[in-house]
Amino acid sequence: MYNEIVNYIKELFPEQTERVMLHNPCFNGNEKKYLNECIDSTYVSSVGPFVDRFEKEIAQYTGAKRAIVCVNGTNAIHLALMLAGVERGDEVLTQPLTFIATCNALSYCGAYPVFIDVDRDTMGLSPSKMEEWILQHAELKDDSLYNKATGRRIKACVPMHTFGHPVHLDELVELCKKYHLELIEDAAESIGSLYKGRHTGTFGRIGCLSFNGNKTITTGGGGMLLFNDEKLADLAKHISTQAKVPHPWDFVHDAIGYNYRMPNINAALGCAQLEELPTFLKKKRELAALYKTFFDKTGIEFFADSAETESNYWLNAIVLKDRNERDEFLEYSNSHGVMTRPIWRLMNKLPMFEHCECGDLTNAEYFEDRVVNIPSSVRL
Repeated sequence: MYNEIVNYIKELFPEQTERVMLHNPCFNGNEKKYLNECIDSTYVSSVGPFVDRFEKEIAQYTGAKRAIVCVNGTNAIHLALMLAGVERGDEVLTQPLTFIATCNALSYCGAYPVFIDVDRDTMGLSPSKMEEWILQHAELKDDSLYNKATGRRIKACVPMHTFGHPVHLDELVELCKKYHLELIEDAAESIGSLYKGRHTGTFGRIGCLSFNGNKTITTGGGGMLLFNDEKLADLAKHISTQAKVPHPWDFVHDAIGYNYRMPNINAALGCAQLEELPTFLKKKRELAALYKTFFDKTGIEFFADSAETESNYWLNAIVLKDRNERDEFLEYSNSHGVMTRPIWRLMNKLPMFEHCECGDLTNAEYFEDRVVNIPSSVRL
């Protein structure tokens, strides 16, 4: 069976003759034109017309009121947490099945993750498991939620839209209102993904995107914060630019700031990539449909979106029988010219976070043992 899968993937990507990669960037549009314009202008750093243009166009595309660029997705989450009021010693509810950036950003704030299980139909933070944990382990006092065991304030909730598949956002929004939590969406993997027709990253207080080299669209490295609050967006722009007070020549800074502003040369690439995004999404969903048809015949589960979501299928995923089958397939595919990868090791199993509190993680552990990502590049 493994040979059949590998051969099918190679047929899907005939242009990748030596090795079929997991997710190559695609540059078929105005990338070189805009980069040359940027270089010719000499505005290649964090000030320039492409920065402003990229922010406006991402806001228009996602439906957010404002979008603020930053250096990468991790910076975006870090800024979002600070802007939402997460302070040293606070706790944040999140999922253990995520990329390390989510938890690293929490640590930059001096906050502690509390790991809540994921849902089987989304691979993302489970609203029912979250409320179950809150009812057992937390209490509301003075309009804030506190962990009864640690005494720490629980300030925020950070779901991550795994591989572009949106979590159950309506339920999470209601839970966050009920328990006075700030909802920050880690939408790093879900540019172009919709939940009930609305773009991910626009449901919470702040949404965070990533434009790393392996994402659906890329700026080489880069991130974005999405806001429905104009004043909060202004503050994000200010502190991500070293908190410099605008002045024709004088250097005055009025707060602790961060050098998190995306350079104009990266934004130029982003503007060109955004023009191609509708085509990318169409081709990626076509690829996912081909995979689903193929894997349905093999008896292997292909992870697909639900009736209420429209995933960008950033990385396609299959769910194998158990860890042994997963490891066998990883070994076979990678040694036969097809790059595949396991899902991340659960965050609570890493030495930096193994002391953190967890709920029951049955679903997350299920996926950790079985999920493999398969090649997902835009087919030329």
